Amino acid sequence: MNPHAKLISLLSLFLGTTITISSNHWVMAWTGLEINTLAIIPLISKSHHPRAVEASIKYFLVQATASALVLFSSISNAWVTGQWDITQMTHPTSCLLLTTAIAMKLGLAPFHFWFPEVLQGTSLTTALLLSTIMKFPPMTILLMTSHSLNHTMLVSLALISAALGGWMGLNQTQTRKILAFSSISHLGWMAIIITYSPKLTILTFYLYILMTTAVFLSLNTTKTLKLSTMMTSWTKTPVLNASLMLTLLSLAGLPPLAGFMPKWLILQELTKQEMTVTATIISMLSLLGLFFYLRLAYYATITLPPNSANHMKQWHINKTTSTLTAILTSLSITLLPLTPMMFATL
Repeated sequence: MNPHAKLISLLSLFLGTTITISSNHWVMAWTGLEINTLAIIPLISKSHHPRAVEASIKYFLVQATASALVLFSSISNAWVTGQWDITQMTHPTSCLLLTTAIAMKLGLAPFHFWFPEVLQGTSLTTALLLSTIMKFPPMTILLMTSHSLNHTMLVSLALISAALGGWMGLNQTQTRKILAFSSISHLGWMAIIITYSPKLTILTFYLYILMTTAVFLSLNTTKTLKLSTMMTSWTKTPVLNASLMLTLLSLAGLPPLAGFMPKWLILQELTKQEMTVTATIISMLSLLGLFFYLRLAYYATITLPPNSANHMKQWHINKTTSTLTAILTSLSITLLPLTPMMFATL
């Protein structure tokens, strides 16, 4: 890809994100979402592979539909209330349309169908952008309007996302698809608590971005696109694979790793709100995700490919791990002791 075109796309991506998260008017927020969509499409299709072109077309169609729904819901709300303020979304039909649109943009089930396919058709770096930065603007809109959205609908979307994200990730062999279903499952945890504690949703979102970025950067270092490649990467970068295993277990939410913190606090908050049944259901659904995280960790560190040599590291090469990967991996593993301080700020 031309360096100038890549620079323009990345600058437009950050510009669109900044416009949306800092605006208070529906038209400005919609403009930022459109700039974001147009900026990421060249990055998705830059390899000129048929899968990449297919992924960019799918992404454009879904995002255009969701943006049209956002605009339509804001216009219908302004027609009834006379307000273009994002926080003044009070009309029930407009709230329903907005929830549907944001669910499509985020990839919440049952509007998740596009997300795994788009991630599979792109590179690991672009998949990282789609899984993290591209979720900032719609998540910001969801947080700003959370007080007026239909709680029952959000809980239903959250439970469906947690179920499908775990269930459909079980039989996947491609790492990008596994991380896509992991993202869908984590979004379910964020959506279920957003009407009760938006700050807890923000904390969960930030920790999800931290852990997902660490996993994607580790996979990108070893060029791991599928499980069979992951089996051979241990002999190349044993230390990186060991830290990747811990990051994956943190993403699964196992104590004493950092990923346990948001799930712990969310279950505690749901219990306080007398939603014990819901908390039990979503905690049981997280076991589905735990299965494929454990499988990834097993492939990354324990399984060795068949070889006839007498020594393990027959393909050992010196790969330099970036400082950013090391920092993010360390934070993904060791942040749990900060839970009391985080809980005090909620």
